[in-house]
Amino acid sequence: MNEDYRLSKVEILFQQKKFKEAEKVLSDLLSEDSNNIHYLSLLAEIYLRQDKNDLANSIINRAIGLSPDTPNLFYIKCLISIQQERLSDAENHINQAIKMDPYDADYFALLAKIKLDRKQFDDALETANQALAIDAENLLALNTRSTTLIKLNRTEESFETIEGALRNDPNNAYTHANYGWVLLEKGEHKKAREHFKEALLNDPTFGYAQSGMIEALKATNPVYRLFLTYSFWMSNLTSKYQWGVIIGFYIGFRLLRALARNNEALQPYLTPLIIVLALMAFSTWVITPISNLFLRFNKYGQLLLDKKEKMSSNFVASSLGLFAVGLFLYFALSDDRFLTIAVFGFAMMLPLSLMFSPSKYKNAFMNYSLAMAFVGIIGIGLTFITGEVFNMMTVVFIFGFIGFQFFANYLLIKASNQ
Repeated sequence: MNEDYRLSKVEILFQQKKFKEAEKVLSDLLSEDSNNIHYLSLLAEIYLRQDKNDLANSIINRAIGLSPDTPNLFYIKCLISIQQERLSDAENHINQAIKMDPYDADYFALLAKIKLDRKQFDDALETANQALAIDAENLLALNTRSTTLIKLNRTEESFETIEGALRNDPNNAYTHANYGWVLLEKGEHKKAREHFKEALLNDPTFGYAQSGMIEALKATNPVYRLFLTYSFWMSNLTSKYQWGVIIGFYIGFRLLRALARNNEALQPYLTPLIIVLALMAFSTWVITPISNLFLRFNKYGQLLLDKKEKMSSNFVASSLGLFAVGLFLYFALSDDRFLTIAVFGFAMMLPLSLMFSPSKYKNAFMNYSLAMAFVGIIGIGLTFITGEVFNMMTVVFIFGFIGFQFFANYLLIKASNQ
């Protein structure tokens, strides 16, 4: 009886998100029965919820070693791999669970979500339908099906699916948040805000809903709405097509510049176009932290931004201010040396806007940003000492700026196509 009571206590603590307390009770249970598969699987899930991925993986591997024919253990191992952004491994683990138990809707629903995240939209839809054939009210399958249908431009079916999910569970935070993202992708930011609000009322700490609300609030700006449309379009492409767009834009830009340089008659028409394209390309990098800066003046928005987002917006704003000061002094004093300050401020907006972005390589963006800042500051110092605008360090800075764009695209595309 005491054992049943403690196990019930663990489940209640888990539901209340009191993971440390649940971990302590489970540790006591495991001290009495160290090879209990159920206890081990619960402990792995508790570690997973606390982002202790290595510990969770170690525990679940131990459980699988004791009971290699238990499909739920592979389901949990799949969740751990998803948390670690190893989607290929996650797919292998959930397929192993399905092989052992082909009648569990949760397994098919999770596989459908993985295929959606890997942008295999047709496969995701087919797998979600398999889950729903087993359990027509499976919420993950319904939400995944709805999102996949949006990606396939089957809007009406998407809304029918997610509205059905809400009828089954009208207070589910995940479904409301997912509906918000679906609406946001279709450009309906006002309706999206309503669903993000409902999600946060049911779960105020739900990160998926918080990030959605941030995007919905920023989407009140028509310029940001255009950027959001572009972001959704790019994110739905697989890596090779994303690179195709980036390289195609770069080659097209270079061709336009060459054409303008070699045809004086076309310069009045091509030069403004080249400037607009350059500004558009640059704005896609810095619009997020700049919009975060403005969002901080919104009484709701400032509560949603995390510390890193606020810091990034501050850095970009400072860099923009440095650009403005350098440009003003350049024109006011007619001194070319101040142009290096303006260029430094303008260029640093790019790495500073991404310095806290997650990537496979820890602190990669931050380290690159710091290196660029170091080189740029030395370059400015040498310019003011020697009077040479193009000294060794300013040239290195320029090449670093160009290289950063390919470096950042590589890491971001790799992260979105695991």
